[in-house]
Amino acid sequence: MKKILQFLCGRIFLTGILLLVQLSWFVFFLMKLTRYSVFLSGFFGVLSILIVLYLIGSDDNPAYKIGWIILIMALPLLGGLLYLLFGNKRPSKPLQRQLVPSQKALAPTLVQDPKILDEIGKSDGRAEGLSRYLQRMGGWPVFGNTEVCYYSVGEKMYSDMLDALENAHHFIFLEYFIIQPGKMWDSILEILTRKAAAGVDVRLIFDDMGSLFLLPQSFPREMERRGIRCLPFNPFVPVLSLMMNNRDHRKILVVDGHTAFNGGINLSDEYINHTHPHGHWKDTGVRLQGPAVWNFTAMFLSMWHAFRKEDAQEDVRQFFPHVYHPQPFTGEGFVQPFGDTPLDSEELAENVYIDILAQAKRYVYIFTPYLIIDDIMKNALCAAAKRGVDVRIVTPGIPDKKIVYRLTRSHYMPLLKAGVRIYEYTPGFIHAKSYVADDETAVIGTINMDYRSLYLHFECGTYLYRHPAVLDLKADALDTLSKSREVRLSRIHHTAIGALFDAVLRLLAPLF
Repeated sequence: MKKILQFLCGRIFLTGILLLVQLSWFVFFLMKLTRYSVFLSGFFGVLSILIVLYLIGSDDNPAYKIGWIILIMALPLLGGLLYLLFGNKRPSKPLQRQLVPSQKALAPTLVQDPKILDEIGKSDGRAEGLSRYLQRMGGWPVFGNTEVCYYSVGEKMYSDMLDALENAHHFIFLEYFIIQPGKMWDSILEILTRKAAAGVDVRLIFDDMGSLFLLPQSFPREMERRGIRCLPFNPFVPVLSLMMNNRDHRKILVVDGHTAFNGGINLSDEYINHTHPHGHWKDTGVRLQGPAVWNFTAMFLSMWHAFRKEDAQEDVRQFFPHVYHPQPFTGEGFVQPFGDTPLDSEELAENVYIDILAQAKRYVYIFTPYLIIDDIMKNALCAAAKRGVDVRIVTPGIPDKKIVYRLTRSHYMPLLKAGVRIYEYTPGFIHAKSYVADDETAVIGTINMDYRSLYLHFECGTYLYRHPAVLDLKADALDTLSKSREVRLSRIHHTAIGALFDAVLRLLAPLF
């Protein structure tokens, strides 16, 4: 009985009721207005036409535009208003006002060493072009002298994360989409609490929506009580709002400025295979040690300073990689951590993926949990395969969301026809987001191949060029392929109703 009362009085239940009431009132109000007023019906119809014309002339993603145009045509009285309320994918102005100045303030610290770009250019002008693109359009410099350790599963990275946290003496920055109490988070929290008590500057950012069903409402207060400074990003409020579209999907851990962890691994037990909700959980990550860590530190600080104004004027030079690591860094190859943001009109992450496919000569191996692609990405995958590149994609064998699993599979046929090889990870669910190509190029990070990751979320990744860790990812990819079942075109059968349902799913996918 106590648990039932707690649920009925809890944040999740009350939020659901409030959202349902708002949506019901909205639909009822509009239907009443349009029923009794010819003028208002005409107004909404004209509004829908004007929005369709606006969409045709806009620079939005074609799949996104087509989905809204068809929805507006199907609901001419409500479609235009629905778009105004929910369809504009641009970030809310409050987010822009807070985050853009913070990002600009840190931009002067992200300095590109031209000698490094020249060194890349001597071996490959196209690779230099991609690094220049990330630096010019995203502001993220490329570095040498950075060691990279690649992790093929979350439990291996978790062990090294604990070691790094235990060895922290000055500051710890964490930024995660999901935090869930359990073995993984509880062990990390115990270290963070001890370190904060010892005077280490411990800061935590978590996405409020990502952990909405996992953390109590009192979580930030509890962290502050422990000495862990805590920031819930874009707190969820029970109001129908576009602000809820833009989530912080990044996974970053920085220790003392010289060590950072990145990848698809959240702070929850399934990511280290302590629990098994969907079979074996396959994820990937990297540990960086060297000057390239600064890019991740800057990502964290730009978010922190935007919402914790009391720290906005702090001297960020105290967090530089060399401050607590005076000895020289070493490392082969080139490392370029980068972040993607919905605050600009540059689809940075998608363009990195497309460029890798366009440059590839021999192979591209891809891990992704969600293959929910638009025509631009589909054409890039197909074009690479058609010119003879061995393009292979590994998707989950056991789904975490059945409707998303069906949507992923609905994209198989045109890719298979073009020569792309698709595998499903039979031991369980693959949550990794990784690309590796031609023994030279790789990306490991948080960026899914779906509309939300590529257009709406704050994301991050680690781009590697001619680094030994690239071959570690390749070896893992080959091992993972050997454990996966290949999808054959001859075994894909669609009924007319099933094909129609899949088409509707693909049409609506960019809208939600």
